[in-house]
Amino acid sequence: MSRPTTDDLPGAARAWLDQALAEAAAHPNSQGPISVWELRLAEAGRRCGPAHAEAARIRILAAARPDATALARVYFQGTAEERLAVLRALPDLVPGPDALPLVEDALRTNDTRLLAAAVGPYAARHLDRHGWRHAVLKCLFTGVPVDAVADLAERARGDGELARMLRDYAAERTAAGRAVPEDLHRVLHHADQEV
Repeated sequence: MSRPTTDDLPGAARAWLDQALAEAAAHPNSQGPISVWELRLAEAGRRCGPAHAEAARIRILAAARPDATALARVYFQGTAEERLAVLRALPDLVPGPDALPLVEDALRTNDTRLLAAAVGPYAARHLDRHGWRHAVLKCLFTGVPVDAVADLAERARGDGELARMLRDYAAERTAAGRAVPEDLHRVLHHADQEV
């Protein structure tokens, strides 16, 4: 999946983003109830338009380099669009598992955009096997393509417990007269591979 960019922002939006990036870099952890870069995240949709807002937010987050606590504040207080940007930015901002609560929260939602972002590279690196298996199943339940699952082949390979869960899910669907998602067979193929 290609990431959105800010390459073709029009003049006024480009000037606003350049200023927002400079502010974020200059005052990454400014004191007070809310940092200037957090305000700019909220403004990005209006200033840059829906086609560029996510990319603008990700760039502002990269410039601000917030810690896991600040990211959690932005995530839990933000709109779905702001949460999406936080999830997509995690791999570049948080080296360890400190932001896993954000991923786990997104995996509990039914917003397929958040689910797809939650199973990205950060989850591939930090979710434990149990949590990762359930994330894959949640994708199958909600119709999120498993192409969104980072490192799927590597993490699924030889996972007998995942294979069992997939077969149980397929049997339940079949017994209920429902189609088995094609993606399930793809994941099962990896899980049945020898390590």
